[in-house]
Amino acid sequence: PVFFTLIRNAMAAGIVVVLVLAALFPAPLLEPADFSDVPNPSRAAWFLVWTQEMVSYSKYAVYPMLAVGAVFACLPWLPGTKRAERARWFAPEQKWVSILTMVVFVTIVALTIVALYFRGENWVFTAFS
Repeated sequence: PVFFTLIRNAMAAGIVVVLVLAALFPAPLLEPADFSDVPNPSRAAWFLVWTQEMVSYSKYAVYPMLAVGAVFACLPWLPGTKRAERARWFAPEQKWVSILTMVVFVTIVALTIVALYFRGENWVFTAFS
């Protein structure tokens, strides 16, 4: 019960902080879309731009993304997944899960950086754009 009280209080504090920040700082929205003046390159939102970068390499790149998502969704039921005795970072019995998670995280961050800072007009590589 003490642990769940801590989680509930942390969640409530997080919601209050997000609401206060949302009230103080407006969302950085662009002007309404103008179909006669389309920006080049046209990028997805920053948290989805890594998927745009992946698909720019091949139209079939969406399938590895879906496969990784399915693996993470089915993780508790996969064979060889041992139940952790307690919650901790990089538990030895969950080593392959930790490695997979870190590889996916680093890949997503790298693709996001490439898509945001190294893509120019017509989605070609540039030094900085």
